[in-house]
Amino acid sequence: MGMSDADLIARCLGGEEGAFDLLAGRWQRRLYNFILRYIGGEEAQDLCQQTLLRAYQGLGRLREPEHFSTWLYQIAVNACRDEFSRRQQRPTVSMEEVGEPADPAQGGAELGALRRDLRDWLERGLQAIPEEQRLVVVMKEYQQLKFTEIADILKVPVNTVKSRLYYGLNNLRKVLASWQISQEAIDHEL
Repeated sequence: MGMSDADLIARCLGGEEGAFDLLAGRWQRRLYNFILRYIGGEEAQDLCQQTLLRAYQGLGRLREPEHFSTWLYQIAVNACRDEFSRRQQRPTVSMEEVGEPADPAQGGAELGALRRDLRDWLERGLQAIPEEQRLVVVMKEYQQLKFTEIADILKVPVNTVKSRLYYGLNNLRKVLASWQISQEAIDHEL
């Protein structure tokens, strides 16, 4: 059994060089995947680095090191919401302009390419549903967080998390169905 996040935080606060690098290394990929699906676009890498930097700078203020993951997600969500605000001040491409996917049945494409394509449409579909719902869908379906963990991160009741997940998945299915992506394909990827 390796060191817990709390152990690494204690070492980091004790001035041990490299302790935060280990902590960041442990979370970086997961954090990046979360941010990428939540916000989409090229900023995910920057926002991931920004989140880790904010965590490093604020480590001394973390009262419950055993809840580091909850706190880290909160920082990431805030960084993403700041980015959303910035984006709203810039023109964006609407989902209509993106167009529909090519018919997957055409050309007998190999399965690997088809699955990559489907994941791509899922990512686009996620961006087309309301932000609050997308956040919960990503945390539950992709990050496998528990309802209670999501409720802690977002500071909302568990029932709110459950209803946002329900509506989010329904909306995602509707968006994908409008692009002629089948229910079986969606269930296979989620």
